[in-house]
Amino acid sequence: MRRLACGLLVIGLAAGSPRGAKAQPSPSENADAWRVHAGGHLTVDGGLVLGLPVALGTGLSTGVGVGAMTMLSPVFSWGVRASWATATESSMVWSVTHADLRLRAAAAVQHSAGRGRFGLRLGAGPSVIHESRVRNQGMLAGLTGTALETSAFTTVPAVDLEAVIAVHILGPWLLAMSGGPSLARLDGGAHWGFTGQLGVGWQP
Repeated sequence: MRRLACGLLVIGLAAGSPRGAKAQPSPSENADAWRVHAGGHLTVDGGLVLGLPVALGTGLSTGVGVGAMTMLSPVFSWGVRASWATATESSMVWSVTHADLRLRAAAAVQHSAGRGRFGLRLGAGPSVIHESRVRNQGMLAGLTGTALETSAFTTVPAVDLEAVIAVHILGPWLLAMSGGPSLARLDGGAHWGFTGQLGVGWQP
């Protein structure tokens, strides 16, 4: 009788553990997803851009930016970047909107430590500016054409110098932050500003 009970118990345990059941991941497998992966030489990033308008005296531009950088060595990388941002300001007479498209060729020096990568990036290239002016209450006054609204494009050369921090979060994904001063040649003189970006990066 005792042997029969033991046999039934063994059969019941075997039935409760089907061969097709998937094994639970081990703690080491869960931890592996959080480890730092060296990845390849290419890093792509994008995110929210904040900065001063290229040609507008006041206000804060907001928009989006993307970039791709390739490592030529552990301490040097180069690539391309682009961002688009807008800002709107008003006076007693006009409402002015500036849209800035910044296109840059970039080079960076960097150092890796643990999960982080720290660097200094220099970017140079054109900034395409679109300005739109609308006269406040102009439609109520019956204004039309250029008396009511004007629009213009201009392109100026510019350079950006940014501190860059990238931290590995999960697998090939990074938290990417950058920011620093910007200089554009406008109307024969220098126009200083700043630019910054907060987003995510991918290093396959």
